[in-house]
Amino acid sequence: MTLSIPGEDSFDFAKDLFPLLMSKGIELMSYDARGYWRDVGNPDSYREVYGDIFKHKIDVSFPGKRIEYPDGVLYLSGESKIDASVEIIDTVIIGSNVKIGKNVRLHDVSIGDNVTIMPETKIRNTVLWHDITIGKKCILDNSIICNDNVIGDMVSAKAGVILAEGCDIGKLAVFDQDVTVWPYKTIEPASIVNNNVIWGNKYKNSIFENGRVIGKSNIEISCEMACQLAESFAANLPLGSTVIVGRDHSKSARMLKRAFLGGILSGGINVLDLKAMPPAVVRYNLSMKNELIAGVYFRQNIFDPTSIEFTFFSEEGLRIDNEMAKSVEKAFFQQKYRRVDYNKIGRIKENHMPYMEECITYKNAVETSIDHRIIKTRGFRVAVDLMYGGTKDIFPEIMSELQIENIILNSYTDYHKMANMAHVEKRSKEDVSAIVRNLKFNVGFLMYPNGQQLGIVSDDGEVLNKIKGLFVVLSLLDLEAKDKKLSVFLPTWAPDLTDEMFENLLIERGKYANFKADRLSKYDLIATIGGNFSFTEFSLHRDAVYASLKIMEMLSRHNVKISDISKKFEAFYYKHIKIECSQSQKGKMMKHFFQEAKDKRSSTVDGVKIWENDTDWILMIPDQVEDLLHLYVQAKSKKSGEALVSRYEENIKEWM
Repeated sequence: MTLSIPGEDSFDFAKDLFPLLMSKGIELMSYDARGYWRDVGNPDSYREVYGDIFKHKIDVSFPGKRIEYPDGVLYLSGESKIDASVEIIDTVIIGSNVKIGKNVRLHDVSIGDNVTIMPETKIRNTVLWHDITIGKKCILDNSIICNDNVIGDMVSAKAGVILAEGCDIGKLAVFDQDVTVWPYKTIEPASIVNNNVIWGNKYKNSIFENGRVIGKSNIEISCEMACQLAESFAANLPLGSTVIVGRDHSKSARMLKRAFLGGILSGGINVLDLKAMPPAVVRYNLSMKNELIAGVYFRQNIFDPTSIEFTFFSEEGLRIDNEMAKSVEKAFFQQKYRRVDYNKIGRIKENHMPYMEECITYKNAVETSIDHRIIKTRGFRVAVDLMYGGTKDIFPEIMSELQIENIILNSYTDYHKMANMAHVEKRSKEDVSAIVRNLKFNVGFLMYPNGQQLGIVSDDGEVLNKIKGLFVVLSLLDLEAKDKKLSVFLPTWAPDLTDEMFENLLIERGKYANFKADRLSKYDLIATIGGNFSFTEFSLHRDAVYASLKIMEMLSRHNVKISDISKKFEAFYYKHIKIECSQSQKGKMMKHFFQEAKDKRSSTVDGVKIWENDTDWILMIPDQVEDLLHLYVQAKSKKSGEALVSRYEENIKEWM
């Protein structure tokens, strides 16, 4: 007789096959098995089997030599080095080539071959497979440690943990709950792990990076994590307060923002949801409206569509500082949420384009702040590529209302094209350059999808690189400052070889993080070399819309061309290099750079900056999150710059 078993659907022996055989009249045979039987198809059953073995519920004959201890029995099946101070409680089974240090306590533990346990570690109700190293002063309870794992010093897993093969657990890591870590994962030192580690290759010891949470969408940052992160954020805000949120047009940002809103509402926080809107609009309204206490913006990385970014803002419209970030992280890792009664759950206020109050507030402020009459009087003409970003709903309308002659490209959303932003950027540079050059326009701009980064195209069609773009903006500001010196803030890594050309500017460099409004407000311009400009007369945050109009205003007022300014720029060597470096090695690298800085002009404002002479310097900044060192090099000539890079790359290799 032939039986048909489905090839795709599930088909269980007990529920499907046996009833089918019986319905066909086929006789079944059985066997009455006496003794111990357990299905170990899941970790809990696996643990229970070992529990039964340790409690002698099963009559098992252990191989090797039996050694009596005051509080237990050790079964030793091979040659091992066990310190005389080791404490054995109840049943302990040890394989071959095992090394156990002083004052280790083992209580109901099975240990395989080639395992090293460092002094003062305590292990209970645990199974250790083969080729494992466990550091000193660790605590492991109810754990399963598979092959080829390395566990650092003072790691704690009091509630249990399952480590699949090939994991690297940093020192001081804490497994807060009984979790599973999948193969070949790295847990950073001092991490608090309270969820299964499945995706990605690393579990970070912190969530925030300079006010942002960044990770792979729907993998590292799931809807569950977004909701928990929102609950943690809400726990640090006053009950009944209101936050403003916005997002870009991506599906990832839309999905995760919705998950986030559920968590924020559960903490008794109200939400003003601007939906798809440039971050500049969110931040401007946040800084201007007293009823708003904080803000969050969700966006997809424009050059990596798999990555998502949450940016958290204070009531000033600036990224939250490290103190607030640590408070949110603490609530997240300890799961200390504020879940309110049903009658205190927050409410959502939604607005829709194009008549949104907040959008109109922003547009009116831009139009009031810019001297658009002088732009119009000069007959200014501009070409702008919006690169399929969120400014498409605002910028064209502003240009129309200000009556500035313009050509605007790609003022719509195209997810398919945005998935390859490198190609979009290349095409945008070519198109805007051709339009400006052939139609003799005054200037062109590339307005990146996030509405913060701005690329500049000269009147002769030259697409300015990042350093020359900053030079042009500083030159225009220098013209503005003839009656009064103006202040500029730049990050420590920004080049300084052209500073002497700006007689009317007071340029200060510092760490580009943890800003407060009272400090930033003393500057007239805050900029980077990445096309980010904040003109503080309007706002303290980066805004490509306002920056583009301000550049047009300055060009018109002083009746100058970017091409003429660009000719004054003398090229020099500048390079940013990323070098892989583990977290544990970063302190060592800092120490070596400190030693290199002896008897030389140096700065430790942000990382370590070392001057070789009056013009050439190198700056090393360890990445806060990634396993990277950032090297920034400036030199008068390409030859000296490359020599400086080569020397320090060789030094770093030697120091590691």
